[in-house]
Amino acid sequence: MFKIKSLIILLVFTVCIAGCGIYNFTGGDVGTATTFQVNYFQNYASQNPGSTFEPGMDRDFTLALQDLILNQTSLDLVKSNGDLLYEGEIVEYRISPMSATSQQNAAQNRLSIGVNVRFFNNTKEDVDFEQRFSFFYDYPANSQLASVKDEAHQIIFERITQDIFNKSLADW
Repeated sequence: MFKIKSLIILLVFTVCIAGCGIYNFTGGDVGTATTFQVNYFQNYASQNPGSTFEPGMDRDFTLALQDLILNQTSLDLVKSNGDLLYEGEIVEYRISPMSATSQQNAAQNRLSIGVNVRFFNNTKEDVDFEQRFSFFYDYPANSQLASVKDEAHQIIFERITQDIFNKSLADW
């Protein structure tokens, strides 16, 4: 009796594991692509009225996008001729007051970052796109941006890169 139960449990477990082979927990569908390329995202934010230039953000964003795709797919990162190509530029880096106190001072500021992205899939037709992605981080007005910048960039980059991933590979 114990042997039969063990055999049934083993059979059910094997079927469940085999069934998971076609499911990808990230939801990414790379199709027949095996490589991807992320060109350096230039920082053109200062060309947008009201935006400022943040040194090093172009490098940090490029690396964040590369890391997300590496971590959520089985694709290999290449420097040229990738099956999937991501390129674009940072077009906005803006700090805006969001709410006021009764003394008409800012109570909260918002850091907004916008990125224009072009995606090309050399293995599948009609999925290329160009789109602007943006997100924000709110912080107390009595705080300096320098004290929250690392956390703000991490949260904003995480959201924007995930949105880019979803648009390019998850069909969401």
